[in-house]
Amino acid sequence: MVVDNKLFEVKNISFSYGGEEIFSNISFSIDKGDVLCILGPNGTGKTTLIKCLNGLNDVASGEILVNGDNIKNLSFAEISKHIGYIPQSHVPSFPFTVLDVVVMGRAPYLNLTDSPKEKDIDIAINSLKTLGIDHLKDKEYTNLSGGERQLVFLARVLCQQPDILILDEPTSHLDFGNQIKLLEIIDNLSKSGLSIIMSSHFPDHAFLSSTKVAIMKNKQFIDFGTPEDVVTEENLRKAYSIDVKLIELDNERKVCVPLKTNLKLDL
Repeated sequence: MVVDNKLFEVKNISFSYGGEEIFSNISFSIDKGDVLCILGPNGTGKTTLIKCLNGLNDVASGEILVNGDNIKNLSFAEISKHIGYIPQSHVPSFPFTVLDVVVMGRAPYLNLTDSPKEKDIDIAINSLKTLGIDHLKDKEYTNLSGGERQLVFLARVLCQQPDILILDEPTSHLDFGNQIKLLEIIDNLSKSGLSIIMSSHFPDHAFLSSTKVAIMKNKQFIDFGTPEDVVTEENLRKAYSIDVKLIELDNERKVCVPLKTNLKLDL
């Protein structure tokens, strides 16, 4: 690691698709153990931004630096050693065992002709143990529940041993209870030193596990900082065009309650 540089820096990036500008002038940085939650309404470009941050999309301008290195100068295998990525949804195609799926996370460290070694298997099992799902290792991935699959996919990414974990709306397909469980896992991973960037539709989530928050609207960040400074009634009103009430629960954390607008929809 280059000591003089941030772990992950985004400098004034922009992205366009088919001649349309999706976002512009995005800048931020995160350090070891940070959890950045990116909030914003549908269609504001959060998923596109996420794909730029992990190198799947090339930015039109600006720089994304990982340990001081421009992501454009890194191979896919090199990026995968630094950044783990989980998309919004993953449809399993083959009935691999859970352990087989997780071991696939070692691909950046193997040649095409290599087979996983005992060390790789041990790392995979430890990843499962970290998430408390090692009892699933011999089950078929296709027969798991949605919440279990999400955890297995997270274990697969942890098997890459990345510095940074990027999650695109990780709780969007989970029930109420599993959403909270996953956020607690994210909080624990950050405390172990992993840096995490995630997008979310739920402003409440920023208070549960995040150290930094960005609100995205109109192709840019309208605010960036700590959850207490950024997740305000005024900012949420700007972002979602509705009134929101922030309520503090027993001096422990805040929750966001959207208020009815009394608008009639033309159906």
